[in-house]
Amino acid sequence: MSVLEQFLPAFLEEVVGDRFGRYSKYIIQDRAIPDIRDGLKPVQRRILYAMYEAGNTPDKPYRKSAKTVGDVMGNYHPHGDSSIYEGMVRMAQPWKMAHVLIDGHGNWGSIDDDPPAAMRYTEARLSAIAMEMMRDIEKRTVPFKDNFDNTAKEPVVLPSRFPNLLVNGVSGISSGFATEIPPHNLREVIDACVAFIDNDLITLEELMKIVRGPDFPTGGTIMGEAGIRDAYRTGKGRIVLRAKTEVEDLRGGKQQIVITEIPYQVVKSRLVTAMETIRLEKKVEGIAEVRDESGRNGLRIVIELKKDADAQGILAYLLKKTDLQVSYNFNMVAIVNKTPKQLGLKDMIAAYVMHQKEIVTYRSQFDLEKAEDKAHVLEGLVKALDLLDEVIATIKASKNRQDAQQNLVQAFGFTERQADAILTLQLYRLTNLEITTLEKELKEVRKLIAYLRGILDSEPKLMAVVKKELTEIRDKYGIDRRSDIQEEVEEVKVSLEVMVNPEEVKVTLSGDGYIKRTSLLSFNRSGGEAESTGLKEGDYLRYMLEVNTLDSLLIFTDKGQYYLLPVHQIPEYKWKDNGTAIVNVLPIPKEDRIVQVLPVREFDQPGISLVFVTRKGQVKRTELKEYYTNRSMAITACKLAADDSVVAVHCSDGAKDLLLVSKLGMSIRFKEDEVKPMGRAAGGVRGMQLKDGDEVIAGLWVEQDEGEILVVSDIGFAKRTLVADYTVQARGGKGMQTFAFKEGKRVRPNGSSLAAAFYVREATELDAVLTNSEMVRFSSEDTPIEERKSTGKAISGIDKSAGIVEVLQRT
Repeated sequence: MSVLEQFLPAFLEEVVGDRFGRYSKYIIQDRAIPDIRDGLKPVQRRILYAMYEAGNTPDKPYRKSAKTVGDVMGNYHPHGDSSIYEGMVRMAQPWKMAHVLIDGHGNWGSIDDDPPAAMRYTEARLSAIAMEMMRDIEKRTVPFKDNFDNTAKEPVVLPSRFPNLLVNGVSGISSGFATEIPPHNLREVIDACVAFIDNDLITLEELMKIVRGPDFPTGGTIMGEAGIRDAYRTGKGRIVLRAKTEVEDLRGGKQQIVITEIPYQVVKSRLVTAMETIRLEKKVEGIAEVRDESGRNGLRIVIELKKDADAQGILAYLLKKTDLQVSYNFNMVAIVNKTPKQLGLKDMIAAYVMHQKEIVTYRSQFDLEKAEDKAHVLEGLVKALDLLDEVIATIKASKNRQDAQQNLVQAFGFTERQADAILTLQLYRLTNLEITTLEKELKEVRKLIAYLRGILDSEPKLMAVVKKELTEIRDKYGIDRRSDIQEEVEEVKVSLEVMVNPEEVKVTLSGDGYIKRTSLLSFNRSGGEAESTGLKEGDYLRYMLEVNTLDSLLIFTDKGQYYLLPVHQIPEYKWKDNGTAIVNVLPIPKEDRIVQVLPVREFDQPGISLVFVTRKGQVKRTELKEYYTNRSMAITACKLAADDSVVAVHCSDGAKDLLLVSKLGMSIRFKEDEVKPMGRAAGGVRGMQLKDGDEVIAGLWVEQDEGEILVVSDIGFAKRTLVADYTVQARGGKGMQTFAFKEGKRVRPNGSSLAAAFYVREATELDAVLTNSEMVRFSSEDTPIEERKSTGKAISGIDKSAGIVEVLQRT
């Protein structure tokens, strides 16, 4: 047989699957997930047992950590020393453990995430409460197994005389599973265990009256009782942790925010750095200084504020933007019968109580065996003392010790165990006092035996012992709750005034899409005129708005989309600078054309709506509040047909008339309240019935019969008509003529379509942007007031061969 024939083919998928399956099983069972009974991962259990075996207990001096790590690695945990030392470090850090299991001496790190000193420098011993984890381990209470090289035995689980899994919590990640169990209050958890022992049908609601929620060693405020309830019912839930803060008044009208407790697992130094960065980058106005004053008296972070700063507003911002407030997600997974399982609170308490029941049972059996053996020996000694002379004579007549033992068994009916005890009896114990003592001792042992048999024969008695011992631990080690619990999650609302310095500014948007924000100081220094603003060659000023940095701009495109742009986010430039392309601020596609820019301060204004007019004559009205968003991406403002587009958007209170003007010179006036409010993404209703080839070019809001309607044709003919000449009609009609186009070969043309229409009540300046990039300014007063069906008059300065691109009304 050749060498190759000795090998069997194997598929990579099968080999990898088998190996990874074994690896996963090991990681889950023997590394990352704790046992539900003692709440320890294998490395933690091995550390505690190795220290206990070595006599490294609270009543002895501290011992070098390196020695403990060596013992653990050499006897029980064949992995790197760093992983063992990291396990020791966590069990010694009071800001991570509710009750530390290792009493550390030296530098064991800090809440600032400072690393601990190397294990050759630090010293440790078991803490007092860790001894409760080990108590009764020598009484066959827990199973032992061979270590990795079969040279020693190690416990499969520790007796854990207090519910360590819930009290200290755990965090771990394995392959396919993760666990996140928060620390709890020792008193509450033990009280819950006692309540369960008294009534194993106790409901979760009743348990939650005892265990109100987690109790983190770093304190803080827990918000979200519903999340706690979900976690305790299913093993999964979410809560919000908030730092404990207080606003203190200082002299001179100043205030400071003092933080005395921070959320669990938040690194203090990073939190302070994050707040200092906010101060330096001036993301919020009013912070003068951030100081970490923590020391021997506890944690204390001070945020000193400037005079008249909004303390509550700044605090709200810091809660929102830093780890002063964080979310904590429960994922309560533990090993149950060698299987990872997600558990609720009652399941975890039930498993722990069952473990304690087994511990006390095995301990009682062990103690009973010892007591029965002792009673047996004492019975033999008392009997021997009653027959003392005969026993001595028998011993003296014997050849040797073995012969004496056999003679005692044969002559008096002693067992070998009793005979051996008689032969080792010391002479001083033959005194009358010692005889009385033996009889008294026998009586006490028999009493102990009866007590132990009573425990083993009666489950109520056994559980009473469990309750009593748990209560003793509670009374000895219990501490007051450190974390407050708040039923509802308080929403953090950050006022814009806190982040932005209120300032009146000018915002401009050019025809080519260049946007900028300019202070009034720069505007006034540059002459205070719109014409002096910086523009590229061939560009023109399309919008100029005087707004506040606390305002937002609603920017609408002809495709029916809109963007919300806070004014303070617009890049600031000098008045004579060109600004920046709006695509650098908002993701507006090149093919989209901006049709309206509306400044808004408050979105929740009662009775205020946005009204949309489309090219195909559709009209839609929607409440303004529906357009508030935190997103910077495009959002649907109005549903459009495939060949339609938006031509006008305005804020309105619904009390005016709406007048639509079409390209072919038609118009219709109707009451705006005929358009009922509808949803943001609705398509609207018909406002005007159009002829083939016609389309709406303007939507105008008119009030009563005051003012005029000014229309401009595509080659620069214009006229004004009194609003009173436009009678109110029903929505959706064909309307009435508003401009007459001259037709015929010998007639001087006045245009083929209307380019723009405006509602004017007083003299207004307008700019006509021509196709040759020229701009002609004219006044509304330069246009005649004529009838609706008139032909208009040519605007001076406009080249008739150059068509009009856009007409802008200057305010």
